[in-house]
Amino acid sequence: MKMKNCLKIHLPFLLAMFMANFAFGQGEQAPIQIIHSADSFGQKPIPVSLDGFSGEVADVLKFDLYVQGFSFVASDAAQYQISGSAGASVTGSVTDKLARKVLLSNSYTGTSLRRQAHAFANDIVFAITGKKGIGLTKIAFKAQSPSGAGEIYVSDFDGHDAQPVTHDNAIVSRPSWMPGRLALYYNSYKLENPDIFFSDLSTGQRRVVASYGGSNFSPSASPDGSKLTMILSKDGRPDVYVCNADGSNVKRLTTGIEDSSPCWSPDGQWICFATKINGRRLLAKVPAAGGAVQVIHTAGAPNPTEPDWSPDGKWIAFTSQTSEFDICVVPADGSASPTLLVAGENPSWSSNSRTLVFNHSVGYRQTLSVLDVFTKQVKDVSRIAGSDSEPAWRKD
Repeated sequence: MKMKNCLKIHLPFLLAMFMANFAFGQGEQAPIQIIHSADSFGQKPIPVSLDGFSGEVADVLKFDLYVQGFSFVASDAAQYQISGSAGASVTGSVTDKLARKVLLSNSYTGTSLRRQAHAFANDIVFAITGKKGIGLTKIAFKAQSPSGAGEIYVSDFDGHDAQPVTHDNAIVSRPSWMPGRLALYYNSYKLENPDIFFSDLSTGQRRVVASYGGSNFSPSASPDGSKLTMILSKDGRPDVYVCNADGSNVKRLTTGIEDSSPCWSPDGQWICFATKINGRRLLAKVPAAGGAVQVIHTAGAPNPTEPDWSPDGKWIAFTSQTSEFDICVVPADGSASPTLLVAGENPSWSSNSRTLVFNHSVGYRQTLSVLDVFTKQVKDVSRIAGSDSEPAWRKD
């Protein structure tokens, strides 16, 4: 009965809307209105049209927008029309066809065409969604040639303009950005011990931060840059420690079994890490000031490790290991079960809290990819020779 009443109430309205749309369609097809749902999985991408661009500029725009939740369709199927040209500089505009309003019109000069295109993509994202774009952000990662031990590299988030940070000719791993500075923490065996180094990329200077007996692994700087968490085994087994950014005032936070991969909550109050309790690998968190360890439930995603907390505080991405590796995301407050996204490992959030960079296996090599979490749209990044892995996204 309720359904019949509903139909009686809305049928005239629906007929009127149908006739209006039919009449409009005789001249021009009505653009599709997009309702943006935030922070929900299975979103449909925002359809946009792209006109007037070719070559490198078109490639950059398509890459940047695709991994931030956009798709490219014919002009008559898009609500937003992106148009412009690229010669010595990029000129572009964005028009909301439904509102019949120009949202953006700008020219970009003074840098390479590639950077101009990234800047335009950032402005497109902000004009349509109100969120900052990620086109000009950086990632750090480990690159390993088939015959070498590997080095730490830094590149644009899409893998272009990769530059080596280390020339250690030794085992290196786990780069982590220092917030507020162009600087990295990472592991290296350069001194024949698994030590933690700090490297200032603007000056080229570097120094050892932790070189205790045993292992010194997985450095991660606090959001304000004042603290560092890491895994040390100097007291007999790998536990979570916290210290000042320069390595002083070291304090142990856990006494667990096989603790690994610590990361910070965006407010700097908690440290999330992987551990083993009663023979099971779990995610847990501990107050950064010290206190009781709390388990983060990841039922359905076994053997979780390599967590990374999103900058907006809502999500924890991690690797789940069964017969292979998978990227999963769980609400940080434990309000829902994990969502499996794609095959891969070592996830790292971008500043927009919706795009992840991770590595996955392609044959016998590792390749970096970027993933839009809520639409599951994914692209491989440009790769240097060998295997690229353990990415870290600069979030400021």
